[in-house]
Amino acid sequence: MLRRRHTIALAVLSALALACDGAAADPAATGRPEPVSGLPSTMAALGDSITAGFGSCAVFVACSRNSWSTGGSDDVDSHYRRLRTANPKIKGQARNFAVPGALAADLPAQAYAAVDARAQYVTVLIGANDACADDVAGMTSVRAFRGHVDKALSILRKGLPKARVLVVSVPDIRRLWRLGHDEPAAVRAWRHGVCPSLLANPTSTAAADEQRRDRVAGRIDAYNDELARACEAYGGHCRWDGGAVHRVRFSLDLVNKGDYFHPNVAGQNRLADATYPVRFSW
Repeated sequence: MLRRRHTIALAVLSALALACDGAAADPAATGRPEPVSGLPSTMAALGDSITAGFGSCAVFVACSRNSWSTGGSDDVDSHYRRLRTANPKIKGQARNFAVPGALAADLPAQAYAAVDARAQYVTVLIGANDACADDVAGMTSVRAFRGHVDKALSILRKGLPKARVLVVSVPDIRRLWRLGHDEPAAVRAWRHGVCPSLLANPTSTAAADEQRRDRVAGRIDAYNDELARACEAYGGHCRWDGGAVHRVRFSLDLVNKGDYFHPNVAGQNRLADATYPVRFSW
């Protein structure tokens, strides 16, 4: 969720199991779930530092074990862990190709990686870095953003025709400014170059700064509109989160105290809750 230089079906449990000699066993005696037919056995996550879990560990690096999508940490109830409960076959088969600082332009390469991994379920969250440029003039144009997203989705559709794809909305970054511009620690962190197009001069309420923030927020809204349309154009195997992530009411308790921008473990859990269950017909 930091700019370039910084970097849903299914709580389904089966009570059936097989006895050691192959006879049907009492589910209560084994407690082992039988894989639910149709659920994915492989998955991949595409995106930027949000999905890479950046800032959710003790140090400021990618921390995919805490990712809302593919994280395996006991601390995060990720999509992967929820799916694994219903389908143990997915264990160890979740790949995270998200890269801190990634832009929509980097999404096609990640899509190729998901194809190579033969993912049956793919999550996509991109756009924060495209808005978090050095200034508003440096933000990715809406047209270019849509083009990159379309290219990536085309790669997935061609290479993984049976896979399910979840496209997630870009978070409401401006909400962080509203919450933190009077918080000294947040202001100090943002002054180190965190999303300058939005968070530069964080304490200023001058008309020019307010207009700048409006432009960034408007660009994110436009990205979300295009993400929804791109998913619709993809077809029945794509689901849009309906703006669920953008509507998450992030508080400063859900971001780390280093940059006051990237989700911490609690924030990653909130993202997972907002986007699961995916309403697919597996």
